[in-house]
Amino acid sequence: MSDMTAPPLLPCIAIAGPTASGKTAGAMALAAVLGARGQAVEIISVDSALVYRGMDIGTAKPSAAEQAAVPHHLIDIRDPLQAYSAAEFVQDAQRLIAEIRARGALPLLVGGTMLYFKALFDGIDDMPAADAAVRAQLEERAALIGWHGLHAELAQVDPETAARLAPGDSQRIQRALEVFMISGQPLSHFHTRARAVTADAADAHAPAIATLFSLEPAERSWLHARIAQRFDAMLDAGLVAEVAGLRARGDLHADLPSMRCVGYRQVWDEMDWQTRRGGELNRHLLREKGIAATRQLAKRQITWLRSMPQRKVIACDAPGATTALVQAVLDHLAAHRN
Repeated sequence: MSDMTAPPLLPCIAIAGPTASGKTAGAMALAAVLGARGQAVEIISVDSALVYRGMDIGTAKPSAAEQAAVPHHLIDIRDPLQAYSAAEFVQDAQRLIAEIRARGALPLLVGGTMLYFKALFDGIDDMPAADAAVRAQLEERAALIGWHGLHAELAQVDPETAARLAPGDSQRIQRALEVFMISGQPLSHFHTRARAVTADAADAHAPAIATLFSLEPAERSWLHARIAQRFDAMLDAGLVAEVAGLRARGDLHADLPSMRCVGYRQVWDEMDWQTRRGGELNRHLLREKGIAATRQLAKRQITWLRSMPQRKVIACDAPGATTALVQAVLDHLAAHRN
């Protein structure tokens, strides 16, 4: 009987970064280079907006051609009426990592939902279930002092979570305060205690993610310009019509996680104002609000990234950033083989 040693399993690579930092372009370039060398790549989306069907323009969803060129996962897996949690993402991502590696392909996790990355890296303890009475209490208090006031209260008991939430993010502020009121522990406590890859999942096919490449701008002004250009492109591509079609369904509302996605929420709110006051949609005001909200999202994403010491930073605003990213991953893979 010959003495055969199984080849080492491929590592898992993650590419993260704020919105408009070039993650998709970098991932597709990497897949093309590796594909030319005979190494198959499959992309696992790490994006809480891309999971929703019918939300293509405002999410900058990879095109049909991009999805045909490289297999993509966790895109279009939920109706906008449904929720999708970080815990569900971890379960799905672990399963997909195992399946992709079993096919001899490289799992490439790409996206900007930092909570998903953190949950995969660090785990999420079992958190308290939703409590209708506590939520009602928080909503009554929000009616008195506003969600900005509740955000300030959250900052007193859970500054780490408050720093990552916009003052107007009522859904997440409410959940963070709800967890604290029920358990006496801040939400951040539950995000850091457990490891995502437990003894049951940590077999040879589903290891912890080892390497995170982070696309971050050296100059914030570069990212701001990219954000403005991309939001203008979304408006030109029909974002308003896309949201109008979602509203026309009749079963969606502004407080759903899907409709709270940046861009969609601003269009939805402006349409509400248009309905109340009549007249034409104020596209100039919509543009300003959409760009401002996207900048705030990017700021929160960068804050998340800076809390991840294992990341390898690539300056996304430097000339040849995509080439630098591809080379950094290739060097890592070569070192892994050796």
